[in-house]
Amino acid sequence: MIFISQVDLMPKVGMQPIRRQQLIDATLSAINELGFTEASISQIAQRAGVSTGIISHYFQGKHGLIEATMRYLLQQLGDAISASLNAAENTPEQRLIAIVCANFSAEQTDKAAMKTWLAFWANSMHQPDLHRLQQVNHYRLHSNIKHEFAKQLDREQAERAAQGLAALIDGFWLRGSLMTTDLDADLPIQICADYIRQQLNIH
Repeated sequence: MIFISQVDLMPKVGMQPIRRQQLIDATLSAINELGFTEASISQIAQRAGVSTGIISHYFQGKHGLIEATMRYLLQQLGDAISASLNAAENTPEQRLIAIVCANFSAEQTDKAAMKTWLAFWANSMHQPDLHRLQQVNHYRLHSNIKHEFAKQLDREQAERAAQGLAALIDGFWLRGSLMTTDLDADLPIQICADYIRQQLNIH
């Protein structure tokens, strides 16, 4: 998970931002409580206080609404990473740790967000639009991590280190999404930080 540029969350223009956010929040709530399959358009519309026709008009159905919700979560993640990097010391170690911390921020480890991310990953294997978003997200995570490692490592070492850190982030995040309790982000952040220092030969 990582940066995604400013994105249009709507397939069509015209909906007020507050109503759009109500629908995205309702989608997150429905997936959290009912699961992806059972989170129907009627369930989402009822939670948002709108008609199903509104969703069909602006999103062309459930698929479009799920895509808009994922773009929203990706934008949240990008904003969190930018803020974390801006506050970090300008060293590869601290910038890499900042990226890790943003991936385990409260907004990204909220149960509703985690269940939606999990559903997104699963459905991206079968839906081209979601697969494209997943690939962009995957590439940007790897590219930005590798960029920081490459400040101190050669190209091959930076590639291996980036692969390892991305796997740690995704692995801990996936395990956390499957837990029945809230994810304690401190442990994965600490393990990732130890890995970063090991790769950069910082003792």
